[in-house]
Amino acid sequence: GLAGERFCVRNSGAKVVVEGLGDHGCEYMTGGVAVVLGPVGKNFAAGMSGGIAFVLDEKNTLYTKLNKSLVGFEHVTSDEDRNELVSLIEEHVRRTGSPLGSKILDSIDEYIPRFKKVIPHDYKRMMKSIEAHMASGMSEDEAKIEAFHENTSARS
Repeated sequence: GLAGERFCVRNSGAKVVVEGLGDHGCEYMTGGVAVVLGPVGKNFAAGMSGGIAFVLDEKNTLYTKLNKSLVGFEHVTSDEDRNELVSLIEEHVRRTGSPLGSKILDSIDEYIPRFKKVIPHDYKRMMKSIEAHMASGMSEDEAKIEAFHENTSARS
């Protein structure tokens, strides 16, 4: 169903689905995945430093509710993102019987272009760096360490 204000604040790893929420959603989020199947209030993703939010932006107004200096948004284009989004909506429908979730799943190809992926700029940079290092043959742990050094002033 719908959530009030401050939904998913300080989320650090949970995967959640909600059908709409008030102001300050995903504020200070550091990890996890949030799926929003309806409207969001102002100040969405303020202080968000990690994790991803998929938001159904049917009225194309999400950009007016974000702090764009910290987070960016893009369309859902990768198979990995699409699969995760669909899987979470399917689980939401299984657990709740959500008519809205069912409606979206019944016409998923029409709905996917309406979703926006919200991701912090720094987090996106780190994830790309980790992927590149893993592609070069590093283990995931090695890639995370190298990406950390690459993207911070931690290396002397």
